[in-house]
Amino acid sequence: MKKWFHLFVLAIISVIVLAVCGTEDVSEENSGSDTSEENNGSGDESDTGTEIFTIGASQIVEHPSLDAAYEGFKEAIADAGLDVEYDLQSAQGDPINTGPIAQNFVADDVDLIFANSTPSAQGALQETKDIPIIFTSVTDAVGADLVSAMDQPGDNITGVVDLHPDAIKNTVTFIDTYFEGAKVGLIYNSGEANSVTQIDAVNAAIKGTSLSTVERTVATSADVQQAATTLVGDADVIYIVTDNTVVSALESVIGVADEQDIPLIVGEPDSLQKGGFATYGIDYHTIGYRAGERAVEVLTGEKTTADIPVEIPPAMQLFINKGAAEEQGIEWNEEWDDIAQFLETVEE
Repeated sequence: MKKWFHLFVLAIISVIVLAVCGTEDVSEENSGSDTSEENNGSGDESDTGTEIFTIGASQIVEHPSLDAAYEGFKEAIADAGLDVEYDLQSAQGDPINTGPIAQNFVADDVDLIFANSTPSAQGALQETKDIPIIFTSVTDAVGADLVSAMDQPGDNITGVVDLHPDAIKNTVTFIDTYFEGAKVGLIYNSGEANSVTQIDAVNAAIKGTSLSTVERTVATSADVQQAATTLVGDADVIYIVTDNTVVSALESVIGVADEQDIPLIVGEPDSLQKGGFATYGIDYHTIGYRAGERAVEVLTGEKTTADIPVEIPPAMQLFINKGAAEEQGIEWNEEWDDIAQFLETVEE
């Protein structure tokens, strides 16, 4: 009897010991699961272990050309299969705001800064010499003191400019050929380095032609309509370069050009689709995409910014908007059918 009693007691003890051990195993498993979730939530890696990059994107203002460049930039990075989180910040047309935007990117320790305009690039470079900067929508990278030479990028900055070397010269030749003797009205923000560079190039290209220029400067987009209005009677043609301030208020210039039958020459196809007549332009989505490809090389460690020369746009084309030509009272020249690509006004 005692023997059976002892066996019974031993069985009970065994069951209790097994139960306790099982509980400890479950506790250890749950503890390991919590640690894993905390590690996955660090922000450096995705749930699949893929590295996540953070890119701070600085843009001087919202307008179609810059927006297209930003979309092209993101598309190139997506095509490369990188996992990226973006922080897009607009300076709302005020270069002073580019500094604080860059300061925040530095404080957040982003992996790369995409600077989408000359002021954005200047503001970023002022704030960091360590975080790599890839720019585009910059007209003169050397003149803006971003790099010392096109083939000598900075230690932490390089990119793709938005001005083809022949764009202004070809535009002036077009005006001189089809609007001989015209007084060309120029509206620009003298505070934008890229605009001053282009205006200087226009004036240089006009020397020796039948053309002359009439200039109006603005400080903000609110000044653009008044500047355009004062060109009426003084200008036979209006030529708007890729000035961010003026392009952001281009509708004001288009309204004057249409009402007063003044041909409006613009600096890029997006402005043409808003109502400009003609441009020797480049595609901003394309230069944004190319900038994105350069960013991929930097993020993956394949190259540093110092290894990547500043690039020019790969191609340039004469674009004409037939509808705008009619609105601005321009007599159609059949030669344009053979030399131009045609775009239509896109209603927003």
